[in-house]
Amino acid sequence: MKYTQLGRTGLKVSRLVLGTMNFGPQTDEAGSHAIMDAALDAGINFFDTANVYGWGENKGRTESIIGNWFAKGGDRRDKVVLATKMYGNMAGDGEPWPNHDKLSALNIRRAVDASLKRLQTDHIDLYQFHHIDRNTPFEEIWQAIDVLIQQGKILYVGSSNFPGYKIAQANEIAARRGGTIGLVSEQCLYNLAERRAEMEVIPAAQDYGLGVIAWSPLNGGLLGGVIKKEVQGVRRASGRAADALADPASRAQIQAYEDLLDKHGVEPGEAALAWLLTRPGVTGPIVGPRTAEQLESALRAVELRLSEELLSGLDEIFPGPGPSPEAFAW
Repeated sequence: MKYTQLGRTGLKVSRLVLGTMNFGPQTDEAGSHAIMDAALDAGINFFDTANVYGWGENKGRTESIIGNWFAKGGDRRDKVVLATKMYGNMAGDGEPWPNHDKLSALNIRRAVDASLKRLQTDHIDLYQFHHIDRNTPFEEIWQAIDVLIQQGKILYVGSSNFPGYKIAQANEIAARRGGTIGLVSEQCLYNLAERRAEMEVIPAAQDYGLGVIAWSPLNGGLLGGVIKKEVQGVRRASGRAADALADPASRAQIQAYEDLLDKHGVEPGEAALAWLLTRPGVTGPIVGPRTAEQLESALRAVELRLSEELLSGLDEIFPGPGPSPEAFAW
C-alpha cells in the first residue's frame, strides 16, 4: 500500500479509502468485519463512514458495526484513521425534530457524542460536514469544533459536497478566528465521467491545502465494466448505471471506454481508480466493497500504471471541463 499526507496535515493515510456505506444494508456484520480485517492486512488505514449510514430506521447501524469491530481489539482502533460525517436527520424518518440535523452547535455536539458511542471509541480522527448548512454561520460552527478539539473528541475537520466558495469561506473565517486549523479535506463526487469538481472544488481545495477524497469513483458502477458484465450475463446494470445506459450517447461513450481498456488489457474498474490516483490534489478514492473479491480488485489499482497513450485516450472519451476560470469564462 502507498501512503500520502492528508492535505496540509502531518497525517499519513492510505491512497485507498475504505468506504463502509454497504456495511449493514448490503453486507452483514460478519462480512463487514472480514472486509475491514482484509483492508487492514492490505495496509489500508483510512476508513470512512457517516452517522446516517444504515439508512432509514437503521441509521447509525454502520457506525455500530465498525464499533463492534474495534471492540475485538488487536490494535484495530489504533491502526485506523477514522473518518465519519454528520449533517443528516438522526431523529427518525420524516420531518426532523428541530436541532436534530445540520450544523448548529447543538447538533454538532449531539451528533459527535452519538457517533463516539456507536463507534466505541473516545475520539474521531476526521470529523466531516456531510453538506453545507446555509443557515448556520461558520463562526458558530468553528466555535463548536474548537470545543470538541479541546475535549479531545475530534482531531481534524473535513467537508463533503462543498462548493469551492464554501471551502474558501470556511477556511477564511477559521483563519480570522485564529487557533483553528480549518478544513483539511473535501470529500466530493469525482470520477472519469463526472469531472465538474475540476472547475472550482479541486482548485479551492489545492489552494487551501485540503486533501481531496473522491466518492463514487466508478460513477455508480458505470465505469466498472458494466456493458461487458451485461453481455457476459454476470450482472445487469441497475440504478444510475442503468439510467445512463438507456441513453444511446452515454452507452456509446461507455462502450468506447471499455473497448479502449480492453485494447490495453486493463480492467475498467481498476483503471477508473488508477486514473483518480494520477489526479492532482487527490488523496485517494473511496472504495466501498460489498465482498472481499471487490476489495482485492481495488487493491490492484494502487499498483497499476496507466500509459500516457491510455491517459490521453481516456481524456478524449471523458474530456474534463478545462482549467478554471477559462472553462466558463471564454
